[in-house]
Amino acid sequence: MRFWDASAVVPLLVEEQTSGALRRRLSEDGEAVIWWGTPVECASALARREREKALTRADVTRAEQRLRRLAEAWLEVLPTDPVRSTAQRLLRVHPLRAADALQLAAAVVAAEHEPASLEFVVLDDRLAEAAEREGFVIRGA
Repeated sequence: MRFWDASAVVPLLVEEQTSGALRRRLSEDGEAVIWWGTPVECASALARREREKALTRADVTRAEQRLRRLAEAWLEVLPTDPVRSTAQRLLRVHPLRAADALQLAAAVVAAEHEPASLEFVVLDDRLAEAAEREGFVIRGA
């Protein structure tokens, strides 16, 4: 089982350099775990790319459909008090943005506070460093 950060999910939705490797990794997964807010972060990334003209409206629509299909198979960590309090702690000890702290907190909760028991798939360097310091095994592309 692996926890997937939004930075690693977006290349599953639109073609990027890391897409092939991440698709293979996802196919290896028996179970993938995501944070409840990951679809919102993905929607944000897609909208930004559309505004920047890197994606067309049709590209975004296809990516949103892929996201819905992927989400049907994922285990989702819900926004609970333990996730929130863990995120607040993480913000004090790591230079993270709020959404990244919530992603990492969801992973901590999913791992039942045993980070070494869960691989963390992430492409964001700052979040990867914080996750590694928390004890997660990091998997990139």
